[in-house]
Amino acid sequence: MRQRLFKLAAVTLLLPSAGYTSAHEDEHHHEEKSIERIQVRASRLGRIVTESATRTEIINSEEVQEKALMRPGNISMLVAETGGVRVQTTSPSLGSANIRLQGLYGRYTQLLSDGLPLYGGQTASIGLLQIPPTDLANVEIIKGSASSLYGGSALGGVINLISRTPADEFGGEVLFNATSKDGQDVTTYLSAPINESFASSLTAGIHHQAKQDLDDDGWIDMAQYERITARPRLYYQGENGENLYVTLGGMKEQRKGGTEAGALMPDGLPFVQQQDTLRTDLGFVYDQALAEELDLNVRGSAMEQDHDHQYGNVFEKDKHNSYLLESSVSGYLHNTAWLVGVAYQTEQFSSQTFSAFDYRYEVPGLFSQIDYQATDDLSMSVSARADDHSEYGNQFSPRLSVLYNPENWLFRGAYGKGYFAPTPFIEEIDEVGLSQLEPINDLQAEQADTASFDISYIAGDLETSITLFSSNIEHVTELEASQVGSEKAVRLVNSQGQTQIRGAEFLMRYRWHDIKFTGSYLYTDATKQNQAGYGREKLTLTPEHSAGLVVMWEEHGSHLVGFEAYYTGTQHLEDNPYLERSKPYWHLGLLGQITTGNVSWFVNAENLLNVRQTKEHPLTLPEQAVSGRWTTDIWSRNDGFTVNAGMRIQFGG
Repeated sequence: MRQRLFKLAAVTLLLPSAGYTSAHEDEHHHEEKSIERIQVRASRLGRIVTESATRTEIINSEEVQEKALMRPGNISMLVAETGGVRVQTTSPSLGSANIRLQGLYGRYTQLLSDGLPLYGGQTASIGLLQIPPTDLANVEIIKGSASSLYGGSALGGVINLISRTPADEFGGEVLFNATSKDGQDVTTYLSAPINESFASSLTAGIHHQAKQDLDDDGWIDMAQYERITARPRLYYQGENGENLYVTLGGMKEQRKGGTEAGALMPDGLPFVQQQDTLRTDLGFVYDQALAEELDLNVRGSAMEQDHDHQYGNVFEKDKHNSYLLESSVSGYLHNTAWLVGVAYQTEQFSSQTFSAFDYRYEVPGLFSQIDYQATDDLSMSVSARADDHSEYGNQFSPRLSVLYNPENWLFRGAYGKGYFAPTPFIEEIDEVGLSQLEPINDLQAEQADTASFDISYIAGDLETSITLFSSNIEHVTELEASQVGSEKAVRLVNSQGQTQIRGAEFLMRYRWHDIKFTGSYLYTDATKQNQAGYGREKLTLTPEHSAGLVVMWEEHGSHLVGFEAYYTGTQHLEDNPYLERSKPYWHLGLLGQITTGNVSWFVNAENLLNVRQTKEHPLTLPEQAVSGRWTTDIWSRNDGFTVNAGMRIQFGG
């Protein structure tokens, strides 16, 4: 049977081994320090990561497997421990969270699966916690505006989840996990060839978490949930090099938080919060060589997500729909690679309870990208996109990236502009729903320009880099109190002035024999104009200083031992009657795994210092906020010391 090289998830590993060596190549690390090259897909033209002017950070298969042991049920741990990436809890009641890249709001981050928006153009915050990492080969992250490549949903950047490609024989794994907080996960990944042209895979999982009231105040600190997921995939490679990838996904979850049975809030009433979710999606990618240096790519996706919400005595039922159809042609000529394409996206929301917030955005667009190799050491990438948004009009999003690569050095600079189409679903609405929100009027599209400059040095087993970044955002959508007759309410408005984010990232990776050391530091200065119209104030929930250290000792096929330490500095808080600034804290963890044959036994201890926000102040407010909210923001951890353990059984090829 000929070897399958499906272009969709092709990952050609050939980059300096420091920090990028795959688990399958670890055993040959000392014998052959070959140059690894990782081909990325998020930059559209699939350039090698060290040769691409667009900086794309890679979480490789080895790191994916390690993080899957720590949090088998979702990808939050996987992305949270990457420099410049912060997973921010948006609803303390239900535990939902989104991903903030370099201090930008989480709603600006586009989450993709194999280049497809299978979780929607604007991924719901809870969606991050409903995606298991079981079938991932690696993860690609582009920070800063990527609207030129992916439209308005990628104002802050892109996280592209790349799935495993089936091998030439049947194989897979089953993972069993249990936690000290009464959580259980069972996940499985199976793949097999069907014939000379077809192969398939299946990912499925069952997940349970019991409710936890860790401070015994009658408020649930860790939401209860029951979730089941399934994702079959089909791969086809024709005799003439054509490739087709089709995926179908389904997820059903019931999640419950708020007050315990019999517990009451200060107003003398219970406040149960519940969300039932049913999501289905379908996606495809087709690739065909039209000529020797000419390729056609067609892709599309459809997603439907049904929600039943309960916020105290308010019940809401709604539906989100997202559709994409896109076609592009790419080619190569001498030192130039180019791509032009057309896209049509639709985002739709409909509520059976509050129909005043229904919307349907239709966005046809044109996009293009040119990568030019000026010399052996100098290259650049120019991309641009023009969208005709049905609600916010014409939007133009350019991006320029430059790479200078003398010997072991990498110098990159990037500048981009982008936009985001406002919806009712900003972070503060996640917990309270739409009942207190006024109908939306006269909002402008959020606009941003982002820039970055980074220097990397790679020599043997050492890799270091420093990145300077800057973002200016106009017309940020925010919530403010209002009065409707005698009733208090909230409304969405565009903020005055600019939101400005400035910062620097430092990263160092070093491998000594079988031990990997990874150190990181992030400085962020994020401010906005205050409501009085003069002066500036810090953005909430944005630590000025954060840092991390990970030490991992692994002998492939035998054992793995890891230690991690993460520091989060003080954060500015709003609407918190207990604190104006949060306290700094450390998160420490230990991971161990022993492998005998095809079976691996693992144990992972998280939050060794038992950090918990409710040790500092109550999670609930003394009185209900105008928006309907009953809790403060989560600025720390809220789960306390947790141990999880289990086994992974691998079989076949």
